[in-house]
Amino acid sequence: MRDSVEIGMGRFARRGYHLREVGIVPSRRTRDVEAVSTAWQIDAYRFDIPMVAHPSDATMSPESVAAVGKLGGLGVLNAEGLWTRYDDPAPAYAKLAAADDESTSTKLLQELYAAPVREELIGQRIKEMREEGVTTAVRLSPQHTARLAPAALAAGVDVLVIQGTIVSAEHVSLDGTPLNLKTFIADLDVPVIVGGCTNYQTALHLMRTGAAGVIVGIGADDWSTSDDVLGIDVPMATAIAEAAAARRDYLDETGGRYVHVIADGDIETSGDVARALACGADAVMLGEPLALAREAPAGGAWWHSAASHPKLPRGRFAGPGEGWPFGGLWEVLHGPSDDPRGWLNLFGGLKRAMAKTGFSDLKEFQKVGLVVSE
Repeated sequence: MRDSVEIGMGRFARRGYHLREVGIVPSRRTRDVEAVSTAWQIDAYRFDIPMVAHPSDATMSPESVAAVGKLGGLGVLNAEGLWTRYDDPAPAYAKLAAADDESTSTKLLQELYAAPVREELIGQRIKEMREEGVTTAVRLSPQHTARLAPAALAAGVDVLVIQGTIVSAEHVSLDGTPLNLKTFIADLDVPVIVGGCTNYQTALHLMRTGAAGVIVGIGADDWSTSDDVLGIDVPMATAIAEAAAARRDYLDETGGRYVHVIADGDIETSGDVARALACGADAVMLGEPLALAREAPAGGAWWHSAASHPKLPRGRFAGPGEGWPFGGLWEVLHGPSDDPRGWLNLFGGLKRAMAKTGFSDLKEFQKVGLVVSE
């Protein structure tokens, strides 16, 4: 039975759990860490670690996308970001680095992102990434997918990511023909990842569009303001578990079609990565943790894509943390770590969690025991 709470006469709310409220329970068996595999595959593309990079200009440039790919993950460039608005975004990054307070930085983000997206730059950036020999992926918002996707597809993008704060199977727009994801995806030859979503029903609807992967969550972290601005809060442990249930039911419904669940939100440490996968995710989407690396193009600063919205920004600009950089991307993803807080060696921490609970691969690890500790 679902855990519901009466918040007033006749009005109930379901209880949800955040990742930090869930703990992993070791079993009777342990395993050598070298006998553990974190490999993950979506469609024809295989990755050594279950990681998709959040498409923020703070962390993802064509160069850093390639670096993530060479280290075993999937980098994603924002096809509506600075790299597709400016021939050289270096001056824009320099202006952001000089921003000295929150109100100034938000206005500056809005000004910088007011420049139009140029379709020829989408193709150029994809070409730059392809030349590095990695799997290429770009993110588009639902409202601009129909207009901008042809440029990305013509350039030979490998994976298309359609991502907004909340995405439904059909995006209704007053400006033109609504985007019907099922029709749109059916005409494509490349795998599509869509999201975010927050519950079983929406996850199942997105899976029925033909998507190869579904993003769960809204990328919430300490700098996200979607809760304050929109009132939307996503208890990620519950959201991931519901999407995993939708994945199971869709697998039965289709006779074997598997859709990957990608968790995006509340993930900052290696323990958070392990908890997200233990709740049922196939991979995690990392944003702010990648800003710790010296390869981050914004020099340690961080902001969400929605932080630059011209009418309703939903995210604060964060300057570089003290001690930046904490290491290179290699140290952030694979270690070794000299920090005991779980910020570095994220996937080394995951491998050790899997080893200590006796599981050899990610699909097995999704069956690990969990405990709620409020």
